[in-house]
Amino acid sequence: MSDELASSEADLDRAWMAQALDLARQAAALGEVPVGAVVVRDADQCLLGHGHNRVIIDDDPTAHAEVVALRQAAAAIGNYRLPGCTLYVTLEPCAMCAGALINARLGRVVYGASDPRAGAAGSVFQVLDQSVLNHRCALTGGVEAQAAADLLLAFFRARRGRSAPSKQTD
Repeated sequence: MSDELASSEADLDRAWMAQALDLARQAAALGEVPVGAVVVRDADQCLLGHGHNRVIIDDDPTAHAEVVALRQAAAAIGNYRLPGCTLYVTLEPCAMCAGALINARLGRVVYGASDPRAGAAGSVFQVLDQSVLNHRCALTGGVEAQAAADLLLAFFRARRGRSAPSKQTD
């Protein structure tokens, strides 16, 4: 890959991650863990789906940002398969989300902060690049990692300062 193409891809990654970070901030404002995600069709850089964590709001343990964005993207194109698409997410996907990304046949996953407790893109598990699975996703980590980590740290610092969380326990 030429330096110009690499720079262009890195610029696109940062731009889309900025949108995911905005969604993470929306999640935090609603009392949700601040994670945001967008799904983009690579060919035309069209935003197909977006979401932020909604597990508390929806009383749904599967309403992670990635799953919300995948559902929206699949509905937008009328297909549960999303080849040729990239998911940008502010936090390394968990095992549930990594499984959903594999099932969606996503081409690429770009994440911000690593998750040393539950990350399934290399931190704890490596689900997205397992040769025994029927699909693998290209993976880029660390895009706007500090901004994503700062959001999470501020959120949990504030949460620890409160007496009791509304619906969720840590």
